[in-house]
Amino acid sequence: MTSMFRAALAAAALALLCNASALAQLDKISNQDANAGLKAALEKGSVAAVAALGKTDGFFGNGAVKIPLPGSLKRYEKLMRGVGMGKYADALILTMNRAAEAAVPEAKTLLVDAVKKMTVQDAKGILTGGNTAGTEYFKRTTSETLRGKFLPIVQQATRKVQLAGKYNQYAEKGARFGLVKKEDANLDSYVTQKALDGLFYRIAEEEKKIRDNPVKAGSNILRKVFGALK
Repeated sequence: MTSMFRAALAAAALALLCNASALAQLDKISNQDANAGLKAALEKGSVAAVAALGKTDGFFGNGAVKIPLPGSLKRYEKLMRGVGMGKYADALILTMNRAAEAAVPEAKTLLVDAVKKMTVQDAKGILTGGNTAGTEYFKRTTSETLRGKFLPIVQQATRKVQLAGKYNQYAEKGARFGLVKKEDANLDSYVTQKALDGLFYRIAEEEKKIRDNPVKAGSNILRKVFGALK
């Protein structure tokens, strides 16, 4: 048996022991506690994410979620800036981000409702499913409804800027010739998707923080449940 193979076996054995240990700890926690702990964590994280993004500069001032012009239009953005028309590109980028900031608060009620509808099986599965398993649950259960809530708000915001109409006119033509991705050919749809992406990114960050440091999260039930997974 080679030393590399022995090392691989040892690593696999350690992983199994760690997983078995985590499951054993969870078995000591009642279904009620597991369910309550996860719901408290996900509600805390989702509300914090909405609060951080659903305000002025929540998107525009955060490089991790700031919405740029679609990648397929970057070349034309450079051309605009090169001929002294950068202010138009800036106006469009600002409008896109302000639209996302206006839409995100609509998510709070839907996310909290999704938490309330979670089953005990969902809860225990998410607890052992990885650092962002709860965020993935939100994506599965709320994405399409959130899209329907966000889109009219985004449309209202972009309608105020004449550039939005010009963008759609150009992008739709570009899409026909493969110059612009189809999913980027409508400004409102593009911004709506980016708003959803930013929201779930921030929820995932909040979820990871709670899992990494349940003591700092400041809740007895969070400490009890997530502490068992350490």
